[in-house]
Amino acid sequence: MSMTLNEGSYTQAEQARGTGAPPQRRDGLVRCAIYTRKSTDEGLDQDFNSLDAQRESAEAYILSHKHEGWVCLPERYDDGGFTGGNMERPALKRLLTDIEAGEIDCVVVYKVDRLSRSLLDFARIMETFEKHGVSFVSVTQQFNTTNSMGRLTMNILLSFAQFEREIIAERTRDKMSAARRKGKWMGGGLVLGYDVAPRGGRLIVNEEEAAQVRAIYELYLEHRSLIPVVRELDRRGWRNKRWITKKGNERGGAPFTKNTLFRLLTNVIYIGKVSYKGTIYPGEHDAIVDAKVWKRVQELLRRNGRNGGKEVRNKYGALLKGLLYCVPCNTAMVHTYTAKKNGRRYRYYVCLNAQQRGWDACPTKSVNAHDLETFVVDHIRGLGSDGEIVAETIRQVRGKSEKRMIELERERRTLEKKLRRLHAKLRELALMPAAPGSDVSLTADRLADLQDQIRSIEQRMTSIREEVLSLERETVDESDLVKALSIFDPVWESLNSRERHRVMHLLIDRIAYDGRDGSVTVSFRSLGIKALCNEANMVHGGEHEA
Repeated sequence: MSMTLNEGSYTQAEQARGTGAPPQRRDGLVRCAIYTRKSTDEGLDQDFNSLDAQRESAEAYILSHKHEGWVCLPERYDDGGFTGGNMERPALKRLLTDIEAGEIDCVVVYKVDRLSRSLLDFARIMETFEKHGVSFVSVTQQFNTTNSMGRLTMNILLSFAQFEREIIAERTRDKMSAARRKGKWMGGGLVLGYDVAPRGGRLIVNEEEAAQVRAIYELYLEHRSLIPVVRELDRRGWRNKRWITKKGNERGGAPFTKNTLFRLLTNVIYIGKVSYKGTIYPGEHDAIVDAKVWKRVQELLRRNGRNGGKEVRNKYGALLKGLLYCVPCNTAMVHTYTAKKNGRRYRYYVCLNAQQRGWDACPTKSVNAHDLETFVVDHIRGLGSDGEIVAETIRQVRGKSEKRMIELERERRTLEKKLRRLHAKLRELALMPAAPGSDVSLTADRLADLQDQIRSIEQRMTSIREEVLSLERETVDESDLVKALSIFDPVWESLNSRERHRVMHLLIDRIAYDGRDGSVTVSFRSLGIKALCNEANMVHGGEHEA
């Protein structure tokens, strides 16, 4: 629902007068929004910070123009800890949204670079301002954006702001590079075995944790595999580095996994060095692990074929990859294989929890990939020949859709009631006579807020209608399913491994495997079954025409 608030609005002719002042509304008011920004969050927790100082200057400037009808809007548009190099700032987005809603006449900032440090972004922002008749004022830099000289002055100021930002970025990168070359610690997450010096700026050895790190290296040399070490660390109750940030937030302290253990074993920081962009430099901090021990561990890791966590493609045709879950751990099961001396590969699906934390962490552990894949495919084949299974499958699919339909209908009724209340409030507020001396802008804000709520609810109701229609289209007929399954077997035999994987993901939503009793639960996707039915109809239709 949309409404037009005539009182207090101003005309396009008045916007285009080109006087250099903000467009004045018919009630004589100029609604001014103050935007503030600070690149870092340092000092923002103080009672009076940089954002407050910027706002105070802007409020004083607006007050000095009170005789011209300028009023300061109560809404705060503060971006603390956000760069001016892009537009990904929450307060800026709110500001532009309110401008598009016609709630702002003038934007006031302390300096031009507070709004943006990018020429391209600033041009986009100014385009929005001009489109909606909003003027722009910088408290400390006087210019008039309604003439060519003023716009040139503003672009020059902004060019220097962008130049300054790029220079600062280059200096920061150069400083970090120089510091790394000198072996200095440049901040970031801490690692087990080290603390930050009381005065900051460098690492000092935590002797208790350092002993753990040395023991972890020895454990790997003893077991020559990551999983047994993870299992032993879990038994001892050892965890990754835990520390408290300057703001008092707790970080780290999680149990070891294969990935975190691998990062610890390959970190050059433990031999007194630092890494920067692939180059190793001597560090200022003391080493914890002997260089010879560290080298032996690296050689053993390379021989064991550790891939560093890179994504492995489905090159061995894992049919159920991405569908299989371990019931006891409620986590995914991943595909792996072992190669025997005769060159034959034996494929398995392994619980991710067992792979990361050891066999003792999961009762399921692993299952033979070929056996499980054959069982699932045979299960699909058998659906067409067993009327009871077909009926049960249809019942479950329909039951799932009906349950979702009930949820959507319940949500729709709730939203309709809320929508009626909001419309009633909107009509009441729109027809309410303005009291003498009342703030018209507050009424406009309340109207805009109600309209936003109505718009949000209407969008959600549209999504509900679309989902209901989609569920109705997915309704599966028993005869169609039998017909589709009857051609599954010949079609399946003609598919390659990639196409078979696609069909599995089309038909199946989830496969749950419980290693405690060997049970397998297959959940079908109603949309996939419907698609298979449609393909079957096309095939039978083509055969009939032939």
